[in-house]
Order: sequence, then C-alpha cells, then structure tokens
Amino acid sequence: MEPQDHLLAEARRYGYVEGDQVWLRSFMDWPARQVGQVKESEDASLQYFAQRFESFRAKVEELLAKIEESENKGSFLMKALHLKEQMASYDALGDFESLHHRLTEAEEGIKVTVARNREKNLNTKISLIQEAEALRDSIDWQAAGEKLQELRQAWIKTGPVEKHLTEELENRFREAVDQFFVRKKDFLADKKAMSNRVLDKYRDLIRKSEAIQNSEDYEETTRQLKQLQQDWKEVGGSLPRKQANELWTRFRAAHNHFFDRLKEHISTKRVDAKDGYMDDNLSRKRALVAEAAALLNQPMSAAVARAKELQAAWKKVGPVRGEESDRVWEQFIMACDKVFEMSALEHFIRKRQPNGQESGSAEDRINARVQALRDFIKYDKQEQEVLQENLGKLSDSPGNETFRNMLEGKIRGFERKIRTKTDLIELLRQRLAA
Repeated sequence: MEPQDHLLAEARRYGYVEGDQVWLRSFMDWPARQVGQVKESEDASLQYFAQRFESFRAKVEELLAKIEESENKGSFLMKALHLKEQMASYDALGDFESLHHRLTEAEEGIKVTVARNREKNLNTKISLIQEAEALRDSIDWQAAGEKLQELRQAWIKTGPVEKHLTEELENRFREAVDQFFVRKKDFLADKKAMSNRVLDKYRDLIRKSEAIQNSEDYEETTRQLKQLQQDWKEVGGSLPRKQANELWTRFRAAHNHFFDRLKEHISTKRVDAKDGYMDDNLSRKRALVAEAAALLNQPMSAAVARAKELQAAWKKVGPVRGEESDRVWEQFIMACDKVFEMSALEHFIRKRQPNGQESGSAEDRINARVQALRDFIKYDKQEQEVLQENLGKLSDSPGNETFRNMLEGKIRGFERKIRTKTDLIELLRQRLAA
C-alpha cells in the first residue's frame, strides 16, 4: 500500500466528510468535532489532516523517548500534560486515543517517580534538620560551625518535597542553623567586649590594693582587701595567659605585703588580747546570726529591711579565727538568704491572687508555698545543669581560667539557692505540723 493510500485509510478510519466539512470521530469521552473544511477534494483533505496527525504523533514519540532516557523525568511532566490538552483542539485525523493512553501512562510513571524522589528528599531533609537541631545549642563553635556549613550545602543540593511540607521544613532547618550562628556571634562579641572590660577592672583592683597595702587600719583594710579579692574572682572574662599572670602577680604582691604586715602586727600583741579580740568578734557575729535567723518570724517587709541592716553591720565586725570565721559566715549568709527567698516567695504568692487576697485554709496556704518552692528548685536545678554542662564542655586552655571561675561561682550560687529553698520547705512543714 502506498503511503498516501495508508494515510487516506487512516483518515477514513478516524474521520469522515460531511458536506464540505471534515470531522474527527468521537473517542473516549470526547464527541465528534469538526477539524476543517474540504478544499480541493475529499481525499486530499482527509490526507492533509491525517498528515497533521502524523506530525503531532511525532512530537509525542519524541517526548516519550526523552522521558525514557532522562534521569530527571519530573521536568517533562508539564510537556506531557500540555500535549494531552492539545488533543482536545488539535485539527487532525488519527488514533488520538492511543496517544492519549500512552501520554497518560507516561504521566503516571512520572508522578510515581516524582513521589518516590520527594519521599527520598523528605527523609534526607528530616535527617539534615535533626543534625542541625542537635548542633543548635553547641558551644564547640569551630567544629559545630563547620558542620552546619556542610549541612547547608547538603540542604541546597537536596531536591524538593511535597509543597505543603516545604515551608515547615525550611523554617525548622533555617531556625536551627540561624540560632547557632546568632549565639556564636553574640558569644564572640561578648568575649571581645569582656576582654576590654576585664583589663580595666583588674587594673582598678590592683590600684586600689596598692593604695592601701601600707595602711595601719588593719581591721578595715582587711575587710577591704578581702572584698577586693572577691571582686577579682567575680570579674569574669579571659585574657592572654602572660598578661593575666602579670596582673595577678601585681595584685597578689600588694595583698601579700599587707597580710605579712598584719601577721607581724598581730604577733606583737599579747595572745590573750588577740584571743579576746577574736572572741568578741565571734560573739558579735553570732549575735547577728541569731537575729538574722529570727527574722523569718517577722513581717517580710520589715525582715528584708532589717536583714540588709544586719549585712551592713556584719561588714563592720572584725575578723574571726579561720574555720570559725567560715562557719559563722555560712550561718549568717544562709539566714539572710532565707529572708530574701521567703520575701520573694510571698511576693510570688500575692501576685497569683486575683484580688491580692489569699484564700483557703492555713494548710492550703502552706502547701501552695511548698509547691512554689519545689518549682523554684526545679528551675534552679535546670539552670545549674546548663551551667554544669557548659563548664564540662569548656576546654582546659589557660585563657579560659577566668571564664571557668565565673561558671564555677554561678554553680555554687545555685547550690546555695537550692539549699536555702530546701530549708524553707522543711520550715514550712514544721509550721504545718505544729
């Protein structure tokens, strides 16, 4: 059969002439429709529209071949859909139904491939998010920063996921990465600013120490120098090791000079006088401890004011023998801490009352305070654990010594807070049992 005869046969199989119009027969759910008009002759017109179908079929064949060969099949989905849409209006005669089935099969295959790839991409992105979130709170700035940069590149190279998940995943990943680098930026800025402040603070403490190292007011100077020593510990920050050692040597020399003089001064006094002096100081400090301990039985506003007065009075009392000095100081500071903690507790309870008036039985009131203290202890322990974790991750570099001392001081502070609140819980229980 000649090609033209074949085209005419195909045209008559899928189309027909009615009057002077050329019609495509109905197929699938599409009704018959006019595709053109007869011009020279019926056969010539039928062959013309059959040839147009062959051109259209060649486009479909070319697309299907590309889909088969390509690894990125999803990029051809819209082209396949566009060709299917063209069938509804393309003026030609031929087996459109067969082409429609083949394009539909290709479309379904592409969708399966796309869905499979998106599921794979989803798993990859979830894994990247989990890695980023695990590094979000790290203080290993160098290693964690490099790893997060690698995760960023991996994220960029990972293909898309379902549209309804895209924004949520992007936000989670970006938030984890951004939080780390914001923390790192803040840390480095704080560290630099702290170094600048630290040097000035150390020099000021040295100047103050050297100014009083030859003082003969031994009692007041001892108090001042001990305060300066405490201030030195609380400066925080870090400096280069050589510079930090030089500053510490100057500071310690001034203090050693005074305390050597104090030792010599005390040794010239009669032992009984010295003992009497120390005993008197101890008695005065024990009296302050007793009064501070009794403040819990007074209204909190008055108790807090008196506790501050007692702290000021404590500073004016002279030194006490070594171990006894630490013991009586611990007793005093714990008594004052209880007053301040109890005041804070009462303020917290009042704020929770709708009209500022507390209702319920005495037992209910005490139980509410006990529960609040337990909650405060829980929060204190959480803060303490974070500090302990940061301390554990801090390198042993000498440059971190001051920062380490600061963390250790804060950890001890939380230990004292927890111990104070625990004692208050026991006191409230005793009141309830009484």
